Amino acid sequence: MGCDGGTIPKRHELVKGPKKVEKVDKNAALAARWKYCALSTEKLRRPIVTCDLGRLYNKDAVIEFLLDKSADRPNSEVVSHLRGIKDIKELNLTDNPAWEGERRNTKGDRYEDMHCAMFICPVVGLEMNGKHRFCFLRTCGCVFSDRALKEVKTEICHKCGDPFKEEDLVVLNGTKEEVEKLREIMEEKRAKAKATKKSKKSNFSETVSKPSESKENPDSTETVFAEGKTSTENGEDRSQPVPGPSGSSTSSKVVKPLAASGSLAASGSLAASGSLAESGSKRSIQSMEEKSETYKSLFTSHSSAKRTKAQTSNWVTHTPYHF
Repeated sequence: MGCDGGTIPKRHELVKGPKKVEKVDKNAALAARWKYCALSTEKLRRPIVTCDLGRLYNKDAVIEFLLDKSADRPNSEVVSHLRGIKDIKELNLTDNPAWEGERRNTKGDRYEDMHCAMFICPVVGLEMNGKHRFCFLRTCGCVFSDRALKEVKTEICHKCGDPFKEEDLVVLNGTKEEVEKLREIMEEKRAKAKATKKSKKSNFSETVSKPSESKENPDSTETVFAEGKTSTENGEDRSQPVPGPSGSSTSSKVVKPLAASGSLAASGSLAASGSLAESGSKRSIQSMEEKSETYKSLFTSHSSAKRTKAQTSNWVTHTPYHF
């Protein structure tokens, strides 16, 4: 049936050939990357953030993803490399004065320019619509075109004045090769950060685990307590009298700092005899009194600064009325 009334079918209507590959419109692809969030596919609005791979996101969408990563999202693989809020950087963008907003063509009677962008380069004035290569600085977040960075070579940011290096430049919405390079740099940085964290933890654990050793004699097994009585690990007291200047034997008064190796705790002699506590308290009181006396002697009100009657002289005047 068909072909009535003198209709002549053409070859492409009868013979089915290979399907044509659908080509994506370049303008639509650029608008999707530079005007819409890569995670929520909503229009970009301030505050706008980016990651180490140079993708553009809305900050609220990224925060929602980080708070609940278990939720099903259509573009969750795009932000799978984000671990926390430190992995994103808020961009310092420059508004385009020619941008009239979304309500400029509500009636549909005006020509809508797809290449008109919301933001521009503050140095050259190029629009950030995807036709030109743009970069941002990791230090301050300012965005510039690649042409501006090549024409005005400097190590200081053109917008805020902060210093930067070539390593701090990250391409926004780069090609696949550029994204792969940025991914390698990101992984290297994270590996270095993990290594430094592990080294710091190991050093801290070593310093905590090492016991504090005595400065004078850490290997000594005997500790002198008070008035010539020493205590060994077995708990025996060995008193050795020291001959005085008049020939009589007097007790030696030597105190050594206690080692932290546990010999004192093992012996248990400190808890049994309270002579160390008493002697230590007496000596501490005496030392405090000596310090207070030396401090008081600095002032004229101290007894050492007062003159005796023999040192005071009579008042001398030019008239003899004092006799």
